[in-house]
Parts: sequence; structure tokens; C-alpha cells
Amino acid sequence: MTVKEYLGQAYLLDQRIKSHTIELEELREMSQSISSPGFEEHYSATKNTDAPFEKTLMKITEMESRILSEMNLLVELKAQIHEIIGQIEKPEYQTALRYRYIHNYSWPRIGDLLYVDETTVRRWHNKAIAKIVLPENIIVLKNAQVCT
Repeated sequence: MTVKEYLGQAYLLDQRIKSHTIELEELREMSQSISSPGFEEHYSATKNTDAPFEKTLMKITEMESRILSEMNLLVELKAQIHEIIGQIEKPEYQTALRYRYIHNYSWPRIGDLLYVDETTVRRWHNKAIAKIVLPENIIVLKNAQVCT
């Protein structure tokens, strides 16, 4: 795994958590809605005794636990990324990397915050990435791919 792929995992995990949160909100809305009654005749040998919203509530519980575990993983990953970024000697390089990989800012926004142009930020980024050495015990997300 390259340094950029490793550092980009936090962004991917953050996006996954946001997606799960949207899905959770949709499930909550669904659990609070009233389903329409079925007036057609149907016969079933085994009658379903569960309330119609029960499956939705189970999905909500599962989704909440998934989000919580992913948030815990994100906190651990960002702490590890902070440690790795701390290897860099120049504070402007560290700041650029933190803005990019911890806060997920765009290149123009980082340039605005640091009062330099985007090209300078990218140059700092590339120099800093070249100096980073990943430790052996890094957190690696399953099925994560970073688009470059």
C-alpha cells in the first residue's frame, strides 16, 4: 500500500459513514410511516405475527452499530495518521497534510487557509509524501480503493 492510499483511507471511511448515516435516516423515516392496508384476499399457512415495523427497527439497530464501529475505526485511523504526519519536520508540510487527510479539504481551500497558491500546496504535499515511511502496524481498510 502506498502512502497516498493509506492516507486516503480516512476520506473513504468518512464518506462510507456519511452514506450509512443517510441510509439510517431513511430507515428511521420508514419506521415511522404507516403502511397501506392490503384489501386483497390472500391465504398463508404460516401467519406472520411480527409487527410490520419490527424488521425496520432491527435494520436500524444493525445500522447504528455498524456506524458506531466505523466511527471508532475512523478515530483510530485519524490518530494513526496524525502520528505519521508528525514524522514530517516542516510545519507547513504537516499542516497541508492534516488539512488534506484529516479534514478532507480541497487543494484550493488548503491554499486559501495557508495563504499560498494551490501549486505550492501540491508541491509541499508531494515532498512530504516522499518523506513518509509507513510503520508495519498500519490500519488497512478492507476493499478500499483510492481514486487518484
